[in-house]
Amino acid sequence: MFPSLYISHGSPMLALEPGASGPALARLAGELEKPKAIVIVSAHWESNELMVSGNPQPETWHDFGGFPQALFQVQYPAPGDPQLATEIAGLLNSNDLPARIDTRRPFDHGVWVPLSLMYPHADIPVVQVSLPTHGGPALQTCVGRALSSLRAQGVLLIGSGSITHNLRELDWHAGPESVEPWARTFRDWMIEKLEADDEAALHDYRQQAPNAARNHPSDEHLLPLFFARGAGGAFRTVHKGFTMGALGMDIYRFG
Repeated sequence: MFPSLYISHGSPMLALEPGASGPALARLAGELEKPKAIVIVSAHWESNELMVSGNPQPETWHDFGGFPQALFQVQYPAPGDPQLATEIAGLLNSNDLPARIDTRRPFDHGVWVPLSLMYPHADIPVVQVSLPTHGGPALQTCVGRALSSLRAQGVLLIGSGSITHNLRELDWHAGPESVEPWARTFRDWMIEKLEADDEAALHDYRQQAPNAARNHPSDEHLLPLFFARGAGGAFRTVHKGFTMGALGMDIYRFG
């Protein structure tokens, strides 16, 4: 059975400058059998309701600005899987999680940046599930549990965000050894609660975790973690690290 994963995708420049995360993602992909499909919740598809991408050939969306032209040349031409999208929508609806299919959704960078480092041949079908941020951690836990059975069918489930994400406090010149204490303390608290399987504390992280609002002024980059946890099994850390002083690059595995 496949695990589920939480991947901190960092800056879009990760696609061109993979640092320590690129090799970690490649190793992780190499440890797994090749999945028959990938289902991914990205921090960059916020929505009011649950949506599932049914686009048979999604475009690579460069949903950002201000980066080198070379980044805008990167393409990730993996196919979609409308049949799997229909199955996913059915699983969600049968678990009292109303969902609709979006037949036009492209791949945002929360999808193609990490997948380009894991599966560079882009030959595995990919389906996105949207992120209704108003539902908070509890909703994402439910979505993950509703889709957990896909793991036994050879489908890899991924939540793509960042374990810390405050772009206003990043130091773009900081090396990997430079880490803000407020970011490290938050990340360590999250790992402690994940290891303890303390769902109540995790769901209430904005009140209980140290420096929660400073690390996540809005929580769309952390919510995919709860999808991965809900979909998976026992927790373990695959990779730990920071870039730019406070942008967490951790990778976690569930199951």
